[in-house]
Amino acid sequence: MTRSRTGKSVRRGKIQPVLSRRALFALPLAAAACSRRRGGPAFRGYAFVASEEGQAIAAVDLEAMAVARHIPLVGSPSMVLSAPERPFVYALTPGNGTVHEIAVDRVSFARKLTVAQTALSMQMTPDGSALFVLGRGLNSTAITMIRVALDSFRAEWKLPLPEDAVELALAPDGTTAAVSCASGVRFIDLERRKVREPSGRGSFGAVRFLADSKTLIAADLGGRRLSLYDAATSQLITHLPLAVRPDHLCFNADGGQLFVTGEGMDAVVVVYPYRTPEVAETVLAGQAPGPMAASQAYLFVASPSSGNVSVIEINSRKVIAVAPVGSDPGFIAVTPDDQYALVLNRRSGDVSVLRVGAITKNRDRRASLLTVIPVGSKPVSAVVRAV
Repeated sequence: MTRSRTGKSVRRGKIQPVLSRRALFALPLAAAACSRRRGGPAFRGYAFVASEEGQAIAAVDLEAMAVARHIPLVGSPSMVLSAPERPFVYALTPGNGTVHEIAVDRVSFARKLTVAQTALSMQMTPDGSALFVLGRGLNSTAITMIRVALDSFRAEWKLPLPEDAVELALAPDGTTAAVSCASGVRFIDLERRKVREPSGRGSFGAVRFLADSKTLIAADLGGRRLSLYDAATSQLITHLPLAVRPDHLCFNADGGQLFVTGEGMDAVVVVYPYRTPEVAETVLAGQAPGPMAASQAYLFVASPSSGNVSVIEINSRKVIAVAPVGSDPGFIAVTPDDQYALVLNRRSGDVSVLRVGAITKNRDRRASLLTVIPVGSKPVSAVVRAV
């Protein structure tokens, strides 16, 4: 018999050291009550979870550890973003190019805006005043970058891009954007609304600005390396060859370390991106590690193929625990108070909750779940808001 996440279940009237997943589903409220007794007050707020196949946003009450409401959408949401200074979160349904506004305080749909025929992605401006959406127009196959003002909830302006884009990044100072393309990287002057000449050559994926807005990190998938560019001049600073293809990038809380996972090795590559950028070390972690999220002390690394999350202590860079979570974990979010790590399991349609403060070093390196919450078919993205 397989040992479960919590370590107990009932069979033939006796307590056994196994708990089935079905039994675990029945205990979210009891688990939450126990967590409050053991670890202080629970987090008061909601996780807004995009259920792609369910065509809805599930609002998970993180105090009760249960879904408070399913908010239906017209379309399949691929991502959800938060505007911290506004009482709203925003979901993108790429199939119909629509942004949906959801009120946090009322936990309900507010309004929607169709900005393109189809959309690729969206990003929130650093000041939370607008969204940028990459989409294809109604009468064109070209990719356009669209700025949506959140006060008026209207498209302010559009900027056609000279080639197809993969991902969009916005500099923290709000003056520059960058898009990755199949053939290179393009910087965009947002004040002048001008696209610069391409930088570099390669097959690029994720792009991220450093916190000082001076440097862009671009994941060169074909070259299995990170390419760093000067944001002011668009010039290459250096290439950092990696042991893995840079499919997933994640900064730690202060931005001083960048973690990279991807095809090629069952490991997390640790990069120091500031001063003289360098690869610090490579840490073995899980089976085919993928999406990540960081708390102050830990890096949570999902292994979709095995249904586990590896917990790496950031200071020591050691795997201190492994938690079986669910089928096909593909997204992780950490609550703002660092209390919970929420793991979205795409195939099993649920959210596994890890209590961060309960993670300890132990002999068998096992971490147990607080609870598992069914949220709908194929959860793919989430944001957390306090109330």
